[in-house]
Amino acid sequence: MKHDFGVYGLGRFGVFWADLLSRFGAVKVFSRSKKENLPPGLMPASEAEVLSSEALFFCVSISSFTEVLKRTAGSIKPPTTVFDTCSVKVFPAKKMDEMIPSGVEIIATHPMFGPDSAKNGIRGLPIVFAPVRAKQETANKWKTFFDSMGLSVIQMSPEEHDREAAFTQGITHYIGRVLADLKLEPSVIATLGYKKLLEIVEQTCNDPWQLFLDIQNYNPYTREMREKLHRSLEKIYSNLDQTLDTR
Repeated sequence: MKHDFGVYGLGRFGVFWADLLSRFGAVKVFSRSKKENLPPGLMPASEAEVLSSEALFFCVSISSFTEVLKRTAGSIKPPTTVFDTCSVKVFPAKKMDEMIPSGVEIIATHPMFGPDSAKNGIRGLPIVFAPVRAKQETANKWKTFFDSMGLSVIQMSPEEHDREAAFTQGITHYIGRVLADLKLEPSVIATLGYKKLLEIVEQTCNDPWQLFLDIQNYNPYTREMREKLHRSLEKIYSNLDQTLDTR
């Protein structure tokens, strides 16, 4: 069965996601800024056309999500099902439930990958699936669809996602930015572990700085992650200092 998709927002992830969806149906795309050299199979359309798609995916920054919903929510009507793709879940799930008309079904999602981490394909990669306001039939339909894409569908609440993602994703982006600030360089004597650290820098720092800020600021559990990380660094540093003092 071919689906009718709409992708709202054509940043780096939006273009990547729309291109993936184009293998499974028609994809209409909209961005307020003009985009050149889109992948074949993506059909530029008006805002109204994209908002009336069977499945509407918002691929916009977390920090702009409220403003985008203020502008668009009143134009979304059944039978459209709305999805977000934000890297945090509590915040967008709450905003969609508050702002999108009550008859419209909503499913919060987070594809746990992007253009860099999916460069070798998406089979087996995880997507978090969190129905916010959806009939069981609708939830099952789209869960089956993501399965058919080859993704590993993980159903959890927005709260469970954010608590876990603060460490599985938030810490990765945080460490990636710290390592980038150290200006680490490739080396002919690099160990495998060092090469893996450089891969973390590549995967995280190719994404926009705004994504890093949004992951850290809009997930209610990332502050706790950063505090624990800093305490651990201080503990290791202190233990090392004590051994140096005994030489």
